[in-house]
Amino acid sequence: MRRTRVLAVWGTAVLAAVAAAGPAGATGTGGAAGGAGAARAPEADLAYHGSAVLSGGRVDVRFTPRNHGPSAVPGASVQLRWSVPLADRLELPAGCARTGERVLVCGTGPLAADGFGEQIRLGVTLRDRPTEVTLELDTVWSGGTVDDNRANDREQVVILATGDPYSF
Repeated sequence: MRRTRVLAVWGTAVLAAVAAAGPAGATGTGGAAGGAGAARAPEADLAYHGSAVLSGGRVDVRFTPRNHGPSAVPGASVQLRWSVPLADRLELPAGCARTGERVLVCGTGPLAADGFGEQIRLGVTLRDRPTEVTLELDTVWSGGTVDDNRANDREQVVILATGDPYSF
């Protein structure tokens, strides 16, 4: 019984490691072992453009995912990492979930090749009332596609508590 439990935990750890290094982090192999006849996953090129406003300890973010193609993406997940802790209780839109003290993940829905997704809007309350916060966006899952251009799906924006929109 103990041996089976240890093997199950080990197997889960291996699967988690493989998933963490999955398609979003691929560098052109499509997750295949390489070599002759290795199948390459479909290629997409994800990007996120939007704005964020910080006022009174609340950040309002809106952004639109875009797939520059050439293949469609059945759905992707974008991570939003904050430089300061989020409030303990948050009201998040459908498709978004909190995964840590400073981290949220939102699904993009399907993205056509060379097309835009639905705009994602969320407001988060910060634990304190900082004068500035840094927001980092990054694709953490790309629906089984490979994105060889990771530069445009990683965004970082410093947002000052001025009530003004900061674009990314």
